[in-house]
Amino acid sequence: MLSRFVRALFGTANDRTLRAFQRRVSDINALEPRMQALDDAGLAGMTTQLRDRLAQGATLDDLLPEAFAVTREAARRVLGMRHFDVQLIGGMVLHAGRIAEMRTGEGKTLVATLAVYLSALSGKGVHVVTVNDYLAARDAAEMGRLYAFLGLSTGVIVPNMPDEARRQAYAADITYGTNNEFGFDYLRDNMKYQLSEMVQRPFHHAIVDEVDSILIDEARTPLIISGPAEDSSDLYRAVDTVVAQLVQDTESYEKDEKFRSVILTEHGSDQVEALLRDAGVLDEGGLYDLHHVAVVHHVQQSLRAHTLFTRDVDYIVRGGKVVIIDEFTGRMMEGRRYSDGLHQALEAKEHVEVQQENQTLASITFQNFFRLYPRLSGMTGTAMTEADEFAEIYNLDVVAIPTNRPVSRKDEDDEIYLTEAEKFAAVVKLIHEVHERGQPILVGTTSIEKSETLSDLLKREGIPHHVLNARFHEMEAKIVAQAGAPGSITIATNMAGRGTDIKLGGNVEMLIAQELGDAEDTPERAAAEQAIRDRVSADHEIVRAAGGLYVIGTERHESRRIDNQLRGRAGRQGDPGNSRFFISLQDDLMRIFGSDRMSGMFQKMGMKEGEAIVHPWLSKALERAQKKVEARNFDMRRNTLKYDDVMNDQRKEVYAQRREFMATEDVSTIIAEAHEDVIDAMVSRHIPDKSFAEQWNVAGLTADISQAFALDLPVAEWAKEDGMDAQGVAERIGLAAQQAQAARAANIGPELMRFIEKQILLTTYDAVWKEHLHALDQLRQGIGLRAYGQKDPLNEYKHEAFMLFTFMLEEMRQRVVSLLARVEVTPPPLANPFDNTAAIHADPEIQGYASEPGPGLAPGADPAMAQPIGGSAIMPDDPSSWGETPRNAPCPCGSGRKYKHCHGRVG
Repeated sequence: MLSRFVRALFGTANDRTLRAFQRRVSDINALEPRMQALDDAGLAGMTTQLRDRLAQGATLDDLLPEAFAVTREAARRVLGMRHFDVQLIGGMVLHAGRIAEMRTGEGKTLVATLAVYLSALSGKGVHVVTVNDYLAARDAAEMGRLYAFLGLSTGVIVPNMPDEARRQAYAADITYGTNNEFGFDYLRDNMKYQLSEMVQRPFHHAIVDEVDSILIDEARTPLIISGPAEDSSDLYRAVDTVVAQLVQDTESYEKDEKFRSVILTEHGSDQVEALLRDAGVLDEGGLYDLHHVAVVHHVQQSLRAHTLFTRDVDYIVRGGKVVIIDEFTGRMMEGRRYSDGLHQALEAKEHVEVQQENQTLASITFQNFFRLYPRLSGMTGTAMTEADEFAEIYNLDVVAIPTNRPVSRKDEDDEIYLTEAEKFAAVVKLIHEVHERGQPILVGTTSIEKSETLSDLLKREGIPHHVLNARFHEMEAKIVAQAGAPGSITIATNMAGRGTDIKLGGNVEMLIAQELGDAEDTPERAAAEQAIRDRVSADHEIVRAAGGLYVIGTERHESRRIDNQLRGRAGRQGDPGNSRFFISLQDDLMRIFGSDRMSGMFQKMGMKEGEAIVHPWLSKALERAQKKVEARNFDMRRNTLKYDDVMNDQRKEVYAQRREFMATEDVSTIIAEAHEDVIDAMVSRHIPDKSFAEQWNVAGLTADISQAFALDLPVAEWAKEDGMDAQGVAERIGLAAQQAQAARAANIGPELMRFIEKQILLTTYDAVWKEHLHALDQLRQGIGLRAYGQKDPLNEYKHEAFMLFTFMLEEMRQRVVSLLARVEVTPPPLANPFDNTAAIHADPEIQGYASEPGPGLAPGADPAMAQPIGGSAIMPDDPSSWGETPRNAPCPCGSGRKYKHCHGRVG
């Protein structure tokens, strides 16, 4: 009661936030006459003025009113669109690092230009993140005209771009791309071996479109860059044959659809063991013997593939490949594969080529990737239902922006049926009725299978329609754009076509592009365009009179947000519209999460076949069930993130250290520290503290020295010397290793040695990090069992992950010093084989270094250090002193490039 009174008196927290932003709207509006008075050059010149003020100490907040006024006027001139006041508020919310919840059709793409322009003034780059490549390219092209007018550069990242093009796109003031492309580029950059090869700049500000889809729906699946592991396709096929027989006996396994898990029963374990033995997969011992761990893993994944994953629902088979279907959007996830052997199990199940299993080289979750941005903001039509998750995981507040015009859509109560067949019959009947009065219809389904089932029913009735399975983003956008034409019927898998407005009567721009193409501007084309505009305008009035867009949901989703997205397609910008959901007790949500007594209760109420129950209370009950499922899913994501945060801390440390290695010209100091650490660990292992020489493990220390440094040192003789202790032994080992390293560097050449040291340091770091990721995966899978011992699995995981990280660093140092102690570079035949100083002319085109500069003279180096093959000194500024320089040798001028690419270039 008190809380209702406070809300009535002071408004909600959202109302108070909006009032604070509203005060600045009047400041922006007051600047509009001044901006309108400027000519195009004067308006574009405002960018330079604002940047100058920023350089003189002004903050972006200080510049906000003018920057927004400039963007609004530029959009009016270039795009023919003027920002509404509510869109100005949306831009302020984005600039403040929050999430703007704006209804479908409120112009989120245009809203983003305000915050993008303001943030881009800093010159640090703004990333605009979209849900698919089509939208990234479309928005970059359309909004890029506005930014170009204002003197800002725009880039776009799409798949299969070469690195140089990516580097240029990231160097632009504004960069459009998908979450996948930005994330993979981050991982790939941290696998490069030179800073100059990296494509991304330091992160500054990300504005995420459809933020709920990207930061919540897709956040459950990490981005992984993987490399091939050993081939085990034959084992997958053999195990699949066995499991295919096994799953016919439902008593052999127990399945829990709610938690998406399946386990073998005792009867099933005996059965699968016998079948595997008959198939020759098991040789000796039982299934759960230690040496059969891999077979158990294959059986478990094959069992999941057969019992939990359904073709045309979870995946489709296309072109001889298993392609994942996104659970939330219904889109095909080309190029994405299930990890841990599950994808191979599905390939074996569908009898297509089983591709080689991969091992993780680098990975990151979207949660941790987007938290790398100092400033993060987003926009969507549906975020309030997930406000708690946005606040806890990303520290993002959600602000609901009011619509420009009041919403006049009628949201009707759900209709509930006993069976799915009855539900679909009712859907077809409603479609028939609505279609006859010329009202356009959008039907939302939860899977490709369901959309095709409904399509077949409509075909039998002779009702024309389009089916969207989200296979091609561009085609999908074109179909969705015309879904508002009179009498059109579109069946869309969940939210296919997000990002494209459904305008009543049809989308004029897309119709012109489809019917007229890119023909030149002629009087005939102008007349044709006007005819299309007149036709769409007439259709718009017809559709408005018929009642606007009618949205039909064929099933409730686990998340209210997905249902709200579908419902929000109708009623844009004050248009009329309707929405209604049809539900059956056989739907997944009702079957898995509903009460077991519900079906019996409805039948006792006298519910007959084909009859529906409609009541607001039922809709509310369904909403409560969805809230419970959302809370459970949030807990699962939060728990997963807690474990990933442990790896993320280590990932950030590893990547920061890699960058430090790459930025350091001479890593010899780092190598020297590694030598000291290895020697100290080695000596302390074999010479106990305050021990006598008789207690030393001389043989073990001698063997370790040989293994690490390839040196045969007289440790036994040292042990006989009076006063010799562990510190003295360590110093002698260090001196011997240092001398051997110096001799090796002199033989190879200082420049090439520095290059080799850096390459070995980086490649070794990558190798041990890859092994560490695999070890963490294994640890994560079994750590839950610690709960049976009254231990917190998360704390245990943190402790053991830290220990593994320490071991990883020790292993890295050990490998680096061992590899450097054995490195050899064979020089090419010399004109004078006795002239050892000519080693600096060694051909650098040895394996692994083909694209790197050779050991030439560094700029500013002492010319006396360079000795030619003949004998007299090489003078970098005097080509006549260079003699016959080999084509692949470093150029004697000291540029660091090969002679054939420098002074020896032909033509």
